[in-house]
Amino acid sequence: MAEVVVAYAPTPEGEAALAAGVAEASTRGSGLVVAQAPRSSRRGADDALERLLADPPVPVEVRRASEATEPADHVLAICEDIDAVLLVIGLRRRSPVGKLILGTNAQRILLDAPCPVLAVRAG
Repeated sequence: MAEVVVAYAPTPEGEAALAAGVAEASTRGSGLVVAQAPRSSRRGADDALERLLADPPVPVEVRRASEATEPADHVLAICEDIDAVLLVIGLRRRSPVGKLILGTNAQRILLDAPCPVLAVRAG
């Protein structure tokens, strides 16, 4: 089965990516693989993921990164491992100066992904 990968972190951008990933997987009739950042120390930070797992509208697999793994490496390895059909990432708003420089993880993922990438914003 072709699968959609979502780069998820417990942030508004991560939640937007998760929602878009679920919609894409549902539309494509595929499964969803969530590339999760290491667990946050914030209590309740993974509420969106827990809600998804409680009642998944599509088949879902979660692959959590270790503390030592770079986020971009984790996401790209999953995409290559499962031959993903789409990768969904969340991007945050930046200042005018920040717009000139994309975050290093996002930039690396966009340039090195072995599949199409859908970048979404929160809100």
